[in-house]
Amino acid sequence: MSEAYLAGLNPAQRAAVEATEGPLLVLAGAGTGKTRVLTTRFAHILLSKRAFPNQILTVTFTNKAAREMRERVGHILGQEAEGMWLGTFHALGARMLRRFAERAGLHSNFSILDSDDQLRLLKQVLEAARVDVKRWPANALMAQIQRWKDKGFMPGQIPVAEDSDFANGQAGALYAAYQARLQALNAVDFGDLLLLTVNLLKTDPEVLATYHRMFRYILVDEYQDTNLVQYYWLRLLAQSHNNICCVGDDDQSIYSWRGAEIENILKFERDFPGAKTVRLEANYRSTAPILAAASHLIAHNTGRLGKTLHPGRADAKGENVEVLAVWDSEEEARTVGARVEQYRRSGDSLAEMAILVRAGFQTRAFEERMILQAIPYRIIGGLRFYERAEIRDAIAYLRVIAQPADDLAFERIINTPKRGVGDSALRSLHERARSAQVPLVQAAQSLLQTGGFRGKLRETMRALLANFDDWRALLEKAGHVVTLEALLEESGYLAMWRADKSPEAPGRLENLKELVRALAEFESLQGFLDHVALVMENEQSSSDAKLSMMTLHGAKGLEFDTVFLPGWEEGVFPNQRALDEGGNKSLEEERRLAYVGITRARQRAIISHAANRRIYANWQTSVPSRFIAELPEAFITHGGSAAAKRPGQASSETQFPIIVQRAAIQKMPPGTRVFHEKFGYGKVLAGHDDRLDIDFETSGEKRVLEKFIRRHDA
Repeated sequence: MSEAYLAGLNPAQRAAVEATEGPLLVLAGAGTGKTRVLTTRFAHILLSKRAFPNQILTVTFTNKAAREMRERVGHILGQEAEGMWLGTFHALGARMLRRFAERAGLHSNFSILDSDDQLRLLKQVLEAARVDVKRWPANALMAQIQRWKDKGFMPGQIPVAEDSDFANGQAGALYAAYQARLQALNAVDFGDLLLLTVNLLKTDPEVLATYHRMFRYILVDEYQDTNLVQYYWLRLLAQSHNNICCVGDDDQSIYSWRGAEIENILKFERDFPGAKTVRLEANYRSTAPILAAASHLIAHNTGRLGKTLHPGRADAKGENVEVLAVWDSEEEARTVGARVEQYRRSGDSLAEMAILVRAGFQTRAFEERMILQAIPYRIIGGLRFYERAEIRDAIAYLRVIAQPADDLAFERIINTPKRGVGDSALRSLHERARSAQVPLVQAAQSLLQTGGFRGKLRETMRALLANFDDWRALLEKAGHVVTLEALLEESGYLAMWRADKSPEAPGRLENLKELVRALAEFESLQGFLDHVALVMENEQSSSDAKLSMMTLHGAKGLEFDTVFLPGWEEGVFPNQRALDEGGNKSLEEERRLAYVGITRARQRAIISHAANRRIYANWQTSVPSRFIAELPEAFITHGGSAAAKRPGQASSETQFPIIVQRAAIQKMPPGTRVFHEKFGYGKVLAGHDDRLDIDFETSGEKRVLEKFIRRHDA
């Protein structure tokens, strides 16, 4: 048998490929060739005649990874391997469940519900149980049921410690009713694909024996991301032969918020006595300084199996990791934008640059900077800031305040949050508007006066229209920032997202806070709305080369020549929720996220932190992330406008910016003569954070943003 396919492997990779018998854990650090090891191991088992393709169960986390593995195996073999059991957990679970559907109380042609169908069915269950869906929304129950399914709990098996107070303790009974409805409909949801299969493997020895006979080897990718039900599924299937190979990196376990259990990989050797562990530590992606920074940082975690990345490339010398201390978040965006332009002009492709943020709201400042500089960009794994549903909703409210005749905006928010405005009410509204040839807001007022709205809807519509009158008055009195804060609270919009228990809800609330910050940068509501309209109309370049922006979670598995890592401040990264939770577990996951971010870079990693960030409309001082102090000084270069050492700081410590209140360094002290495009010439009276009180010669005293003022010394 030719072994040419083994020739390009390093010793650790080859050991992982050739250790075919018994349990094997392959600890594959970032950029160490784990996909190559997995595909070569699969091909090696086939070529060494140890099994046929249908006797190897191979599990990936994405369909893309499954396709790539199938193609690579085919390339090694010279032909496609027929009959492979290769796919995602859910795809393989569905395949198994269909074969033994009758034993699970289903027919083999069962339907798999998507999240919308699941939500509709849960609403029916809640209504049948007479649960107040406004107080106990269906999506909160859906999130709870998914958590139980991820942990392998069937109805009636939920421990007290895992119970929920949803609907005053009815969650368990509602879960059971929901499962009964699914069975009656001959349907399952995605969580059932593994849950019901695991239940069959546990309770039906014949089913378990069938799969023990079928699979001689099990290969698992991204083992650190498995949840409990996936773990049970794998352990049950591996019981007979123990020929299970799990490839993963405990230092890249960053998905606990969606059920992943890092303990699964940490206890592998206990679960499978006699297991062999192979560490892949030769990194073929990044330079030596990048690897040193990442390794030094992650070494501060205690819950890890331990490995140290080292360069596998001959040309791995490279530049130090940069840590830039800037004055504020606006300067941070300008600095990143300037670097992007500098690298592009020197010949680097935009496609090889990325901005990786801890939370989605952070992209706004960088998006606006790239638009200003005419740099094409793309958001990976999400929408552009102003395209996000919660932002469009909030802006729709603002549009109705600014222009009551904006029917599209009013129709968008009339029932958001839910106000009982159904199809018939909307139809009546449109009919009245058309017949009277008036905007929808005016038609709604008319229907109120003539009794067109009845019962509870009449009261909610009267309250909504009264709110809009109040918000317009508030706009005149207190300004657009205060108005947005008030409408988000008083409309019930923030309460709607606070009640939402889905993993996306906290991010949506952060985005709304960022919208308030964005609004504070404009002198008027109309100026902001005009800006948004222009941003939304902005045609992205047709060029294929675009700068990438994404969250750190979305960046896992990707790599770029240049990576920007902004916002490394306490409360931003590590995230405030992780700090508030207390304990070491959540902080260690944040550190793993930092490790993932740094190791995305091939040539350059540029970390930045700001001394000041705007919280709502006010500036607050920020403290550099503790992760910066954990980087190795020998491989770090400090820079940025705010870079300065604290008094008495040893040279080996991380440099921190000097934090000074903004008013103390006011660029335009009282008495300074200034010019404003709209209000003309005037004299500064006083400074307040980022605003100035100015006595204008033609329009009197006003408070305006300092950024819109020019000094006029003539």
